Amino acid sequence: MAGDGSAADGASSGPTQDAVGGNGVASVGDLAALGQMAPHEVIAQVLKEALPYIEALRGHFLVIKLGGSTLETQRDALEDIVWLRSLGAQPVLVHGGGPEINTWLARLGIPHRFERGLRVTDADTLDVVRMALVGKVNGELVQLLGRLGGSAVGLSGLDGGLLRAQPISPELGFVGEVVAVEPGPIETLSKAGYIPVVAPLALGPDGQALNVNADDAAADLARGLRAAKLLYISDVPGILDPDGQLLSVLSDDDVRRLIAEGVISGGMIPKAEACLRALDATPRVHIVDGGEPHVLIRELFTDEGVGTMFTPG
Repeated sequence: MAGDGSAADGASSGPTQDAVGGNGVASVGDLAALGQMAPHEVIAQVLKEALPYIEALRGHFLVIKLGGSTLETQRDALEDIVWLRSLGAQPVLVHGGGPEINTWLARLGIPHRFERGLRVTDADTLDVVRMALVGKVNGELVQLLGRLGGSAVGLSGLDGGLLRAQPISPELGFVGEVVAVEPGPIETLSKAGYIPVVAPLALGPDGQALNVNADDAAADLARGLRAAKLLYISDVPGILDPDGQLLSVLSDDDVRRLIAEGVISGGMIPKAEACLRALDATPRVHIVDGGEPHVLIRELFTDEGVGTMFTPG
């Protein structure tokens, strides 16, 4: 879906240093001068391209998962989420926090290990997970969304029975897989104009807190909300073919074939499987690179888009 990006006669495709303001962002006038268009023509073209996408998302839930490894590059993505809310969409942010959890485990001298890509979670580890996800990462995201002009409320899957889960296996300890979603808390907050920010914890059958993989929590939440889109903001551009080229659109069958062929491998397999599970109720799922500036706006509101989009069938 990516555009050509080249410019005629070898000229740069982006604004020159002299054409941007002090914040490094080109104004409409700058872009018009570079493209030899009048400012009103630039505005009209942008709106013409974006408006159909804006209207299609107005009033619909968008579940956006921000990976723990991309939290340090989160500002543009969070600004996009604030804009999405102001445009009438209902974004819901789900976050990870693996690096933060690892840092605190190391400080406290608590060993950690993974099985099948999932963190083995004993009682001590669960305490650290709750502290890092709910007490630190979640609060910082809510605070930053507020600084960017949004109104956010932090919660976890424990609040209001939002996420209910079953333990996966005794070997993994307090690790669960979601079996039910109660959309009421999200619907209430969104109706009131807030951006819900969700930490991936869930209620077990006996009321015990369970640690849930954030990719899976986002997929299950998207299904429970019947979200229009699920977007994974990652530290990779999307799914790549064997030559390292981005695959822009993949069907359910394409993904299963690429997994069988080993093209999708390692840590990307559970993320791809979460994408497929979400397609049961969510018509479009995307993986995009959080290092790209304003990646959500570019993926959702432009014809070219970025990243990989998953579709049913």
